[in-house]
Amino acid sequence: MTAPLTPHEQPSPHDDAEHGQPAPGESAAQGPQGHPDPYPAEESEHAEHSEPGEELRAELVQASVVAIAVAVAGVLLGLLWLWLAPRVSLISDGKAVYLKDSEGENAIGADGVFVLAALAFGLVSAGLTFLFCRRGGVALVVGLAIGGVLGSVIAWRLGVWLGPSTDVVTHARQVGKGVAFDAPLKLNAKGALLAWSVAAMVVHLALTGLFGPRDEEPETYYQTTTAA
Repeated sequence: MTAPLTPHEQPSPHDDAEHGQPAPGESAAQGPQGHPDPYPAEESEHAEHSEPGEELRAELVQASVVAIAVAVAGVLLGLLWLWLAPRVSLISDGKAVYLKDSEGENAIGADGVFVLAALAFGLVSAGLTFLFCRRGGVALVVGLAIGGVLGSVIAWRLGVWLGPSTDVVTHARQVGKGVAFDAPLKLNAKGALLAWSVAAMVVHLALTGLFGPRDEEPETYYQTTTAA
């Protein structure tokens, strides 16, 4: 039989440290030979990052600015559409108003001009947005889409307002019988109002995928142990 250890024979903390065992007063986060465990350091590094609420607020501000800027650019689209859209000629016989050229394609030409111009504006707006806000997220793409729709509506209504009079009967009476005059500017295909947004989203996503910043790969930490 062996006698129990007396208080004087209890192992000291220094003896435990020499054999690779942590002392009773030491933290469990420390590794062998007194080196700190890298995993708590990794957690503290992630804790120092900015809060998600601040990042989301910044993205929403950027998206709002982009949406407003794109919507305002709709004024330029409206003026361009008014300038380039082909005119449809009407003529009156004193009783009714008719198309001067019933087989002409100018009626659908205005829609085509609007779509092509809107696609060009979508390309430019997406390129400028990517150039100034490369780290924008989904909110930025949504801002582009909303701004494109608003800009298209502004362009459509502005072109109609600045174009020939929409009161065809009064206009025919003013010009007189047998005199040709321009018909009001119309956008028959309302789906053209989405061309700007679709082009902007596709181009911006393509630019982000090709030239956008890449996320850094997380570093892997390895814990090494030494034999006792």
